[in-house]
Amino acid sequence: MSQTITIDPVTRLEGHGKITIQLNGQGEVEDAHFHVTQVRGFEKFVEGRPFYEMPSIMARICGICPVSHLLASAKACEAIMSVRIPHAALQLRRMLNLAQIVQSHALSFFHLSSPDLLLGMESDPAQRHIFGVAAARPDLGLAGIGLRRFGQTVIELLSSKRVHTGWVIPGGVTEPLSEAKRDQILGMLPEAYGFLNAAFEAYKKIAPNFKAEAEVFANYPSNYLALLGEDESFMITDGELRLIDPEGNIIEDGMNAPRFAEVFGEAVEPYSYTKFTYYKPLGYPEGSYRVGPLARLNVVKKMGTPKADKELAEFKQLAKGPVHSSFYYHHARLVEALYGLERIEELLADPRITEKHVRSTAGVNRNYGAGMIEAPRGVLHHQYKVDDDGKMVWASMVVATGHNNNAMNRGVLQAARAYVKDGKFTAGALNRIEAVIRCFDPCLSCSTHAAGQMPLELTLVDAEGKQVDRIAR
Repeated sequence: MSQTITIDPVTRLEGHGKITIQLNGQGEVEDAHFHVTQVRGFEKFVEGRPFYEMPSIMARICGICPVSHLLASAKACEAIMSVRIPHAALQLRRMLNLAQIVQSHALSFFHLSSPDLLLGMESDPAQRHIFGVAAARPDLGLAGIGLRRFGQTVIELLSSKRVHTGWVIPGGVTEPLSEAKRDQILGMLPEAYGFLNAAFEAYKKIAPNFKAEAEVFANYPSNYLALLGEDESFMITDGELRLIDPEGNIIEDGMNAPRFAEVFGEAVEPYSYTKFTYYKPLGYPEGSYRVGPLARLNVVKKMGTPKADKELAEFKQLAKGPVHSSFYYHHARLVEALYGLERIEELLADPRITEKHVRSTAGVNRNYGAGMIEAPRGVLHHQYKVDDDGKMVWASMVVATGHNNNAMNRGVLQAARAYVKDGKFTAGALNRIEAVIRCFDPCLSCSTHAAGQMPLELTLVDAEGKQVDRIAR
């Protein structure tokens, strides 16, 4: 008889999801899926709102990466307005996005993944969390909390709030940076570098112990998509998209935000509320690819800052050509966080960073606008249509988790086949299958903006837990 193994919920990630593993009559893994089980409707309930409210509304999609949605949304609105934002506002937005990269990567690496890396995949689940890490390695517990605090404090100093700020608006930002706040951020940098150095040192000692996991954690040749600058350098707030093949050859280059919808399509599957994004010329699922830290480091030729460039060169030694094992998302996050600290330091040295002119104003000059940035987890794209009065008539968002959806499902299946044998498995084996998803660090709240008719089941139970009614679509 066939059997199903269910991991519900998948722990240490943002949002609600589960994994199902289907076994055949011989106890072999036949199939496996990662299910995103929550439903959210931001694309619909923004209809009718004035377009200039969109950044603030979009920030509420997620409490982990609100900055990403603020920036992508503001860029889409600025395309509708046909304006260029002032120099200081552009630099401040770049700094805001870098601070979010640092805090989000610290959260992913230390709080969500380091319990597996430091304590072991087979360790006691009751201790396998950030408090367990802090007890076993107080220095790394402190580094994780401190590095995330740095990123969150920079966000707060720039925008007055750590979460859901209204500082980013269509046309720029609401307030300039004061010299006192600039100096405060500069004063925090040495400690942040120290925390990150501790993370690199610990990771490089630990990583060789996980070669077996690296072999089966979504380790397969795929395409990769990322933003990059004109000089092929690392870029997260500006730039254009490049798609490369498994050997590193360019499939398509120079894709800007308006072209995104022409080149990429969205598919749906019956087992998830998250869309599956793909490159249209290759079709679905052949046109699937990966985004995020691993993809960015595979696509770019250089980071553009001294210390991060040195670390990128070391990262690229992991493979001849693109690094395919998703285990190395962890390594890539540390390289990006280091770039974030260096680049923030460079931006603070810009003599124009405290200029007072930080906002351009305009009305509706186009009825369509698209905005695109790199969020911590990968490419984020917003596109809006408005009427002549500036009211929203349509919105679409594609987030990193949708781009990575196919890769996560392939990774779950690959790991399940490696760790479930003859219908038998251990708690450590199931944790390893979960850990594949944690490599990608999906943001499930961001990703559930489903298109088409998705399966839906509502069950009504009484106070005793007995089913009273069930409705299925």
